[in-house]
Amino acid sequence: MATCDEITSAAELRELLGYPSGRSVTKERNRLHALDREWLAISPFCVIATADADGACDASPKGDPAGNLIHVLDDTTIAIAERPGNRRADGYLNILANPHIGIISLIPGRNETLRINGRARLLRDAPFFDDLTVKGHRPILVLLVEIETIFFHCPKAFLRSQLWQPDSWQPEALPSHASMVKCVQDTTETLEELEQHYSAENYERLLYAAPANRVDGPPTRLEPREWAILAVTATPRSRPWFRSRVHRPARRLKTRRLETRPRQVRPRWLTRSARARPW
Repeated sequence: MATCDEITSAAELRELLGYPSGRSVTKERNRLHALDREWLAISPFCVIATADADGACDASPKGDPAGNLIHVLDDTTIAIAERPGNRRADGYLNILANPHIGIISLIPGRNETLRINGRARLLRDAPFFDDLTVKGHRPILVLLVEIETIFFHCPKAFLRSQLWQPDSWQPEALPSHASMVKCVQDTTETLEELEQHYSAENYERLLYAAPANRVDGPPTRLEPREWAILAVTATPRSRPWFRSRVHRPARRLKTRRLETRPRQVRPRWLTRSARARPW
């Protein structure tokens, strides 16, 4: 592979890019302006960026009808509703370990974006949950964000990408989502079953109603970082499933991928002394 000229310091980066000036420097604010409130009231989509304690990052899209996605509590606090999903909770697990968060709020057809950085918490319930009700369903939880910086980002990225120009769209250039899932994942469903699951009609039914196949305990196979978070956030007395699956097989916490198994209890007649008897 050809040799790459890597940038390894802030000084090298500034030598290449230069320094910001003018409005790029002064546009940061720490409180919502009236125009920010208007923007959030008609924004139906945002992307939330988080990182765990080790710096592993995640960016998750969030969407809801305009006015029901981001709720303004005061000039320095907003709340973002969580709806039924795949329950991976990647960003939420990150927030439990590292509260810093970045948000990009979009309005379809607008080329600028509203950027918000701050610190986040997770709420199970609060009086304003009713204000975020959609189609009769309150949020599952809410992401409460205390704003540290907020500013509008210029439209260059959207202009370069022609994101809102239908002539530049190529949705048919790739196979269906079901076909891609079947291709890249080891799944037992047939392509026809996946097509039915990912159909617009089925997803429309699941947008706000919780799926029936709820799993209240953790899966039997977890990534190492999920075991670590469980070890911090759960206690043996308060979580029976945690006591049985984490505290008992402690040696397996060091393995890369874990598989828990039911505990095997040996009957008394199969003890060492019993097996030694000739009869």
